[in-house]
Amino acid sequence: MAAPAAETVFSKAHDDYGTATPPELAEVNVGSDDGVSESEAVQAGLSRLEAKNVHWYSYLLTVDFWVLIAIGQVLSLCITGTNTFTTFLANLGTNIPAFQTLFNYVLLSLVYVPLSLYWHGPQKYLAVVWRDGWKYFILSFIDVEGNYFTVLAYRYTNILSAQLLNFWSIVCVVAISLALLRVRYKLAQYAGIVICCGGMGLLLASDHMTGVNGGPGANMLKGDLFGLLGASLYGVSNVFEEWFVSKRPMYEVLSFLGVFGVLINGVQAAIFDRESFQTAAWTPDVGGYLVGYTLALFIFYSLAPLMLRMGSAAFFDISLLTANFWGVIIGTGVFGYTVHFLYPIAFVLIVVGLVVYFLAGSVLGDSKKPWLGDSQADGVAGFGTAKLKALNVARKQKLAGQAQGQA
Repeated sequence: MAAPAAETVFSKAHDDYGTATPPELAEVNVGSDDGVSESEAVQAGLSRLEAKNVHWYSYLLTVDFWVLIAIGQVLSLCITGTNTFTTFLANLGTNIPAFQTLFNYVLLSLVYVPLSLYWHGPQKYLAVVWRDGWKYFILSFIDVEGNYFTVLAYRYTNILSAQLLNFWSIVCVVAISLALLRVRYKLAQYAGIVICCGGMGLLLASDHMTGVNGGPGANMLKGDLFGLLGASLYGVSNVFEEWFVSKRPMYEVLSFLGVFGVLINGVQAAIFDRESFQTAAWTPDVGGYLVGYTLALFIFYSLAPLMLRMGSAAFFDISLLTANFWGVIIGTGVFGYTVHFLYPIAFVLIVVGLVVYFLAGSVLGDSKKPWLGDSQADGVAGFGTAKLKALNVARKQKLAGQAQGQA
């Protein structure tokens, strides 16, 4: 993920809290001396970028597409890491779903609150709390509960059922994006989602045939209901976070996720994890697994907003389908799993589905958000956004024009 310092609001005109433009983005400002507004500059840059869409495979040849693919696999490995460390903890008799996630929110607060205070200043940060704090609280609450119920589901149901329920989060993301954010998916995008789900189906079928699906659960119905609730909350959280990071700096979003996450998760852990905490085995190994779990989850949370900006909540969710593949690869060495011949086929299908998702799209992919307007006027010009890409193109055009004039 890019250094959060590069993550800023573009100008005073588009910052409701009145922060001046930082030096590194000031040079992107075009048109201040020639009567061209920022909105006009963005529109000109977007038009030029979208005009490059001369082939159905245009976006597949961009650096952004391959960066998204790479980030998706890093996120999948992070999910695999958190699942692996959770399994280690459970094997040692330590099952504290709320408490073990608390450290992630603490780390998010320690890293991103100081960054937010540095770039915003205390006065502006308090203004953000006053105006948008309740929105961030809702986002954090949904995120915390999604984590809690998903981890809780594994206590009662088997792995196969829990993974099947993860498909529901993709359905939720697509439905909410269609209904609330005015996203209109193309036929190729629906086809890509179906192909990815087909690949995940092969992975699950392979798990069932090789007997690594976890066997019977303690209470399958209860576990499946928890898993369904967790998947639904994940879907809502992903769409809500995509909306947030398209409008506000990423470091700001992550700082509030951390602060409110500590409060919500801390209260929940104190209420529901007290007995589990007292009976848990506290050894150096447990401490090490908690550290590994926290670091993997912190990396996941830090990279997720970037993917939601450059891609979308839907692409984010379908990219995570490969986590099961990486889980088995790691499991062969750690837990003695056997790789079934369907696994490489399923992985290829998921990757093909990700490629198909962006067929016939513009070179901007999903980074141009429909709820921000045609010129992305309601969005932040931060790293990974279509608005910043357009402004950079407009700036290059202006410099090119100046060079020709001087010549």
